[in-house]
Amino acid sequence: MTTSLRDSVLSALQACGVDTTILDHGDLRTRTPITGEELFTLPADSTESVDQAISKAHEAFLHWREVPAPERGNVVRRWGELLREHKRDLAILVQSDAAKTLSEAEGEVQEMVDICEFAVGQSRMLYGKTMPSERPGHRLMETWHPLGVIGVISAFNFPVAVFSWNTALALVCGNTVVWKPSELSLLSALGAHALLAQAVTDCGQPADIHHIVLGERAVGEQIVDDPRVALISATGSTRMGHEVAPRVAARFGRYLLELGGNNAAIVSPSADQDLALRGVVFAAAGTAGQRCTTMRRLIIHESIAEEFTEKLVKAYRTLTIGDPRDEGVLVGPLVHHTAFENMQEALRQAEAEGGEILCGGKRVMAEEMPEAFYVEPAIVRMPSQSATVHQETFAPILYILTYRDFGDALDLHNDVPQGLSSAIFTADQTEAEIFLSARGSDCGIANVNIGTSGAEIGGAFGGEKETGGGRESGSDAWKAYMRRATNTVNYSGELPLAQGVKFL
Repeated sequence: MTTSLRDSVLSALQACGVDTTILDHGDLRTRTPITGEELFTLPADSTESVDQAISKAHEAFLHWREVPAPERGNVVRRWGELLREHKRDLAILVQSDAAKTLSEAEGEVQEMVDICEFAVGQSRMLYGKTMPSERPGHRLMETWHPLGVIGVISAFNFPVAVFSWNTALALVCGNTVVWKPSELSLLSALGAHALLAQAVTDCGQPADIHHIVLGERAVGEQIVDDPRVALISATGSTRMGHEVAPRVAARFGRYLLELGGNNAAIVSPSADQDLALRGVVFAAAGTAGQRCTTMRRLIIHESIAEEFTEKLVKAYRTLTIGDPRDEGVLVGPLVHHTAFENMQEALRQAEAEGGEILCGGKRVMAEEMPEAFYVEPAIVRMPSQSATVHQETFAPILYILTYRDFGDALDLHNDVPQGLSSAIFTADQTEAEIFLSARGSDCGIANVNIGTSGAEIGGAFGGEKETGGGRESGSDAWKAYMRRATNTVNYSGELPLAQGVKFL
């Protein structure tokens, strides 16, 4: 075991306020993809303890919903202050769990700070509308109210940011939260949750407005099926979404799904190729291809395809692959052996369908760290939009496709089941406007002259089709955590009926 890594993680946990006496007492293994070795074990929640967490969160909601929204915002403000203060500590935990470079890990914590700032402002802007009534002496308006307990199920690749997107908004809206983090990223979850607990204590609010539950699939299923959980916000694969949605719908609960992405960029003849090159390389190879917004398809105009592809292959060969704690490393490992095998199978399928691997795809550093799975990001030239290209493989594979007419490029772009993020690189304003129009990209995120990754807090995040249709983070995403009531106030002293109906 890498003692220095264990020691740095232990120090970061303690700095975040985690009760480290729970470490090495339980069956949940915390494995780091950096070395592939186990750092600690943790106790898993039982059916009874999960039930108790939901019960306590529900009881706390009955009080929390009555607390004025700006006062609820004070908790989130304090959480943001603590996150800023412990940015490096939490980033170390994120790095250990998700094998991100320190820059990317700190960027994820900054997302948490940003959503806290956004949510604090939102706590004074939970606006409803006043509409004109057709009846004299009447006021017609809408009001927004909290839902109850929000169940958050998050994925390993953004182990704390997605939790904060949901939690910051859910809390200011008057809800309570039960969080089930991925079993692959438990240490950063403990750190993020401990900082929230400190914020709640500092603000004199009840501890039970938030809970964390640790475990594997069964814990998530228990939260999904519990009728006391008003909304399930789940981030993961499309396969998971197919299971979660009908189970929650069967009990008439609400769900917010952030599922798979098979994101593409179009590179037109007028594109600034140097700009496009930088945007593509980060979006396709960053985080070892393990972002939901990772660029997986590149659709290049045939007049520049050979030239741009050569530049791209050359850039890929300069990428530094290795331990993400080392200075200058840009690409860390895949999360585990299964991810590596999935990548290899996708490459085999691509070749069977006529694809040509132009670079990458091989495992590296296997002798130094046999339990970790470092790979060279791959570029594959494909003859068409094949079955393999329609699938999302959570690994650094970029498929190259070409087009002749802009309409064909849009057809290629939209002809996949997923619809999360998209981009076009062009200097042609007409192409850019069409791409952003109703007949352009069918994704929830559409960018011009920037890659598919790197969404900001201010905009709503989410996608269409098999991506699930959910929206988190900015804009009016807060409405997902509230219920709307339409109110009519009669101050006329009479009782006229709508639509001119006469009765009695």
